[in-house]
Formats: sequence, C-alpha cells, structure tokens
Amino acid sequence: MKAFVMHGIGRVGIMEKPLPADPGPNDAIIKTTAALVCTSDVHTVHGAIGEKVDLTLGHEALGIIHKLGSAVESLKVGDRVVVNAITPCYKCENCQRGFTSQCTTMLGGWKFANIKDGCFAEYFHVNDADANLVPVPSSVSDEAALYATDMMSTGFMGAEHAGIPLGGTVAIFGQGPVGLMATAGSRLLGAGLIIAVETVPHRQQLSKYYGADIILDFKKVDVVEEILRITNGQGVDSAIEALGTQVTFENCIKATRPGGTISNIGYHGEGDYLKIPRVDWGVGMSDKTIRTGLCPGGRERMSRLLRLIESGRIDPTALTTHKFRFDEIEKAFELMAIKGDNVIKPLILFED
Repeated sequence: MKAFVMHGIGRVGIMEKPLPADPGPNDAIIKTTAALVCTSDVHTVHGAIGEKVDLTLGHEALGIIHKLGSAVESLKVGDRVVVNAITPCYKCENCQRGFTSQCTTMLGGWKFANIKDGCFAEYFHVNDADANLVPVPSSVSDEAALYATDMMSTGFMGAEHAGIPLGGTVAIFGQGPVGLMATAGSRLLGAGLIIAVETVPHRQQLSKYYGADIILDFKKVDVVEEILRITNGQGVDSAIEALGTQVTFENCIKATRPGGTISNIGYHGEGDYLKIPRVDWGVGMSDKTIRTGLCPGGRERMSRLLRLIESGRIDPTALTTHKFRFDEIEKAFELMAIKGDNVIKPLILFED
C-alpha cells in the first residue's frame, strides 16, 4: 500500500509499505476513504516529538472496516466508521484513573503518528476497536464526521475545561481550526460573551460564524488592555489558549479574572519551558486555574459529537478550505506548513 511518511526531521514523502498485519482479537484494519491534515503533523515533522524514520503520518481519518478481530462485538466488516485521533486501551492504570488520553504514559493515548503508524495510508490499524470506532450515521457526510476525530473533540474540550459559567465571559486566543471549534463549543455551553483574538480576515469571518461576539486583532490593539476594557477592568471568567505560543499563554493569564480558568489546548511545539507572568498570576495566589488536556478519545464521546452534527447544532465543514487526492497529499501538507492560500483544513480523498 501507499503511505505518506516522515522520512526524518524536515523530510516527508509517499512510500510503499506492507499492509498492516491481521488485527489482534480486539482490533481492526480500516480501508481509508478520507482524512484531514493537522498542524500537529507539521510540528511532528519539524521535530517536536523527536526523530522519526518512515513513520506514517496522520491522525484524523475515516474509512470502511476491512478486517476485524474475532472478539470485536459491536462492529462488522464493511461498516463506515470514524476513529478518534486518540485511541486509549481503557485497561491501563491511567485509563482506569480516568485519564484515558494519557493511556499507559503521558500523551500515550495519542498513538497515531506518535508511537505507531498513523492513518495517511490506504489501510491503517486501530487498537481496541469496540472502544475506539464509531459507525457514522447515514445522514452525516464523511467530511463532517472527520471533524469529530480531533478538531471538534479538542476545541470542545477547551471550552469544557475552561469552566465557563452560564452567561459568563470567555476569550479565545487563536482562531485556527481548534480555536474555531473552541468558539463553537463556548457558544454551545452558554457563554454570554465570546471574545476571539485573530488577525487573519478569513478566520475572523469564520469566528463570527461559529459564535464570536467580538473579534480583536492583535496587530491593531493591545488585546489584554482591550479585554480588560470590555469587561470593566475585571477580566474574563475563562481564557482558552488555542495557538501554542508563549505570548498567547501569557495573555490568557493576564486577561483572566481572579478565580477564573485558563484552558490550554494549543500545541507548544518549541522551547523547553513556558513562563508565567508572576504579578498577573497573583505571585502564585490569584486562584487562577491553569487546565491542560489532550483530545478525549472513545466511542461515547465520538457518538455525542456526531449527534451534534446530525442534529444540526454545528456544521464543521466550513473549516474545509482545500481538497486534494491522496496522491497530492504532499501539496496539502506543504500548504498547512506555510499556512498559505488562507488554508484552514485540507481534506484528503482516497477514492474518486
């Protein structure tokens, strides 16, 4: 089969690989039909998680069950299924403790294109299929279902972890695909005022579409000063860091009121440390909570996200800005790396 791989730091390409071996009793092999490219893959190729040689990239995919383990009970060969970017085992100590995204070890639920081959291939393996695969409702398109794998799950987690009070205020720093879904999630959870920080006009428009009340352009205003002005000097109840930079992390802390929550969902792919602004943190005594998390996995969460799409509560497909065939995936990856042509998310189609 063909697979899109990281040959080494800074080097990618399509190569021939053997088909995945027959699944274990609890696992499945999926024939890929569609996928999305994520900026996390770009971070990986740039060395964020170390050197990888011929590792298949990708963690947002959908397809048809090709082979199924003998112990899998809830699925059958031929089902159209979607799999979360995070595929925990649900058996280890961390999973038993309720931290399934940290399966076995820190970030261990993130298996695709991290500790095993990812899903930018014509076939890919899924562990613990009963717990990690979800049949897609007939009324939900492949394209829409793909957004449940990571962008919706992560963005909504950002809003959930932010502890936004009903009618409360939230500032979301960064309106890339995850930040836009955090905006949508904040609206769904009942935020009374949603402030989005973004400078790219197309992303500003999408931010309004997904529920932002106010857009602040960091190139035109001091966003912390403006947030404090809007909130009468109090700061927001919640701030969501959706970019993964030092300055946005600091600004979240500065813009959040005492007793509020900073929810970090950005991927901090560079450097060894993040600095906390000491005074704005109340010299350690401000009652401000910093919450982190990795995209939740599992069949139950995926089913709920698909239900939101099916019921019309959200249409994530507005995030799709480009479409490519699988043999063009390197173009899509490069576009995502340079953020060219107003890209938000490139959709990869494995079948004509």
